[in-house]
Amino acid sequence: MVIKNKNLDSKTIIRKIEENKKSLQKWGVKKIGLFGSFLNGKPTKRSDIDVLIVLEKPGFDNYIELKLMLERMFKRKIDLVIEEDLRPELKYVRKEAKYARL
Repeated sequence: MVIKNKNLDSKTIIRKIEENKKSLQKWGVKKIGLFGSFLNGKPTKRSDIDVLIVLEKPGFDNYIELKLMLERMFKRKIDLVIEEDLRPELKYVRKEAKYARL
């Protein structure tokens, strides 16, 4: 199911992620969370959706397929960040993120 952009907020994003947990688990997602402008309630028309993930087995194919799936679902660019690849200055994102229940 595709979400119309005008109805997009953090609760809608988290709910939609949780509704699609089987597909996410298929791509090896162990943990997925929202951070950034949508979480803070300050997105613009051009804002991407910032998503933090933990994968069972990191891999390029899983990453790309997951990113494309989320972009189709939300009709928005997705900034997909693998938690273990966070630079030291961005470690705060782990605490800021709101995680979906998978």
